[in-house]
Amino acid sequence: MTLKSFLLAAAVVAAPIALSSAKYELKPVSFDGQSSMGRVAIVGYKPKPGKAEALKQLARTHFQKLMAEGLVTAREPIVMEAKDGTIIEVFEWKSKAALEAAHRNPAVQAIWKEYSEVCDYVPLASIEETKHLFSEFSPLN
Repeated sequence: MTLKSFLLAAAVVAAPIALSSAKYELKPVSFDGQSSMGRVAIVGYKPKPGKAEALKQLARTHFQKLMAEGLVTAREPIVMEAKDGTIIEVFEWKSKAALEAAHRNPAVQAIWKEYSEVCDYVPLASIEETKHLFSEFSPLN
């Protein structure tokens, strides 16, 4: 068992205890000293035929490129693979404004062009594993 999976299991066990506390309160987490809450994105990338490895390589560098543009928080992304080869990425934009700014950012536009050459964006509901109460994927990071 890796440290990451151990900590995840511990969090699952501890969460009901924490949630049952009358003093428990959800608060925005700030990674950049700003008061605005981030926006968590979950994206499905289905590789085009023969492009699975190129997609995996893009997924490995995507977050760092967004970080270099100052658009995402320092929260480590989760990148995983479904049985059909679809890559799922979970990451956090700094804010709604950062997400909107990405649509005008030339570097981000270049990243999205690279993605469009190797994959199609797919809704999470189209991924077989998401139809189960507990969805399991293979980790890529």
